[in-house]
Amino acid sequence: MIDILKALLVLGGGAFVLIAAIGIVRLPDLLTRMHASTKAGTLGSLLILAALAIHIGTVSGTSKVLATVLFLLLTAPIAAHMIGRAYARTNVRNDKSAKD
Repeated sequence: MIDILKALLVLGGGAFVLIAAIGIVRLPDLLTRMHASTKAGTLGSLLILAALAIHIGTVSGTSKVLATVLFLLLTAPIAAHMIGRAYARTNVRNDKSAKD
C-alpha cells in the first residue's frame, strides 16, 4: 500500500513538473511563463519530495526533506516576485506577440 502511495506521489509530481515545462515553452510572455514554472514546478517538486520522505522513513532523512521543502516554499515565491518586478520596471517586452 505504501508503494502505491509513493508511486502516485512521484507520478503526480512528475505530471506537474511536465505541465510546468510545457507552460514555459507554450505561454506567450514572461509573467505567465514565470507563473507556470513557479506554481506547477514547486508543487511537483513537493510531491516528489513527499514520496522521498515516505521512502526514506527515518527521522534524519525526513528532516532533510522538510528542510528542502521549506527552502523551496521560501525561495520560489521571492524569486518569482523579483523577476516579475524587474520585468515590470524595464521597458523591454520580449514576448511572442511583439514579433507579429
